[in-house]
Amino acid sequence: MHLLSSARVKAGESVLVHGASGGVGLAACQIARAYGLKVLGTAGTEEGQKIVLQNGAHEVFNHREVNYIDKIKKYVGEKGIDVIIEMLANVNLSKDLSLLSHGGRVIVVGSRGTIEINPRDTMAKESSIIGVTLFSSTKEEFQQYAAALQAGMEIGWLKPVIGSQYPLEKVAEAHENIIHGSGATGKMILLL
Repeated sequence: MHLLSSARVKAGESVLVHGASGGVGLAACQIARAYGLKVLGTAGTEEGQKIVLQNGAHEVFNHREVNYIDKIKKYVGEKGIDVIIEMLANVNLSKDLSLLSHGGRVIVVGSRGTIEINPRDTMAKESSIIGVTLFSSTKEEFQQYAAALQAGMEIGWLKPVIGSQYPLEKVAEAHENIIHGSGATGKMILLL
């Protein structure tokens, strides 16, 4: 909810969820679809692409393909994408800016390092880059998001997808797999 409110989305707009097969990405796809957005996603495996389509995306692209950005541009046409939810900004941010519509927004959810961008890419389209973190939410905002998510689960438009499961004593292995893995499918769970 916080991601989409930060992006000031409107029904009918397009959203690209980069890294859509992970827990946050799948939830973003489901919520965006419930908001009436045209949802595109990226995933790096065939299994990931399938699960993204099953969870709200209208179309999915393999971000491991060299020309996937060209495929996205061809799919969306000259208008571009209104909102991009970015899980790995240090890899994708510069490419994201080339995909945006006029007034488009990139919502940075994750980054594992630095990246160099050309500010002119934001000027020409009057686009924005917005960083978000749930931890900056007020108590009231957090309660609002929690209530909306709970309602979404109760009526069925939000269905958490469980990925890898690890017993608590294997927390170090789970951490290594998150950091060095080739991508996620669903939300990782630690079992007590």
